[in-house]
Amino acid sequence: TCFSGVLCAFSTLQVNSSFLSRNVNEGMSGGEKKRNEILQLAVLDADLAILDEIDSGLDIDALREVAEGVNLLRERKPEMSIILITHYQRLLNYIEPDFVHIMKGGQIIQTGDKELAKALESGGYKNVV
Repeated sequence: TCFSGVLCAFSTLQVNSSFLSRNVNEGMSGGEKKRNEILQLAVLDADLAILDEIDSGLDIDALREVAEGVNLLRERKPEMSIILITHYQRLLNYIEPDFVHIMKGGQIIQTGDKELAKALESGGYKNVV
């Protein structure tokens, strides 16, 4: 795949090549850190990614850019498994999940599609679970 090289990953994900001369996460904004995480996944050519609160601390533009990076990863490597952990539905406006799971006490207690996340957002846990 194209992600076999660092420069190719930079180009594909439209990441500023100035990242190459910077220490990891040093002097980076929250959005740059998140984009850097997606870049690392691309370079590592991972088969499994666990993205825990990838939307945390992002403004709307950075959220959209990070989501585009995740979608590019999914497009370029459809066999890649991604576990996306979020507390807010807004990320799912940009990334279409295959499944939505609600966890409680370390157990999956409900499974659905993106409509489950929308119901959760509008009504809270008490109205869904």
